[in-house]
Amino acid sequence: MSSRRSLSWSSALTNMRADRLQVPAGFLRARGRVELAARLGKVALVKADGSFDRAGIMTAAAAAAKAHQLSYGSTWAVAMSVSLKAAWQAARRARSH
Repeated sequence: MSSRRSLSWSSALTNMRADRLQVPAGFLRARGRVELAARLGKVALVKADGSFDRAGIMTAAAAAAKAHQLSYGSTWAVAMSVSLKAAWQAARRARSH
């Protein structure tokens, strides 16, 4: 008797996507800090002509990274990685609105 194994490609691909789409710790809080700073006028994420304000994005990310480090005790590199991802996501959302 031969044994056969069936494979569901649909569930396999869904599981692979779920593995890639995990949100890093502190990401949502960092994005909230960036969006709050933009709403209060402390930084600009998008210029008047619709292009990204890279200096503003970096300023917001650095402030969020400091808070991330205090909350999670992570290294500066990890904190900046999470905060820059959050800042760019907030900037893309601000640009689309």
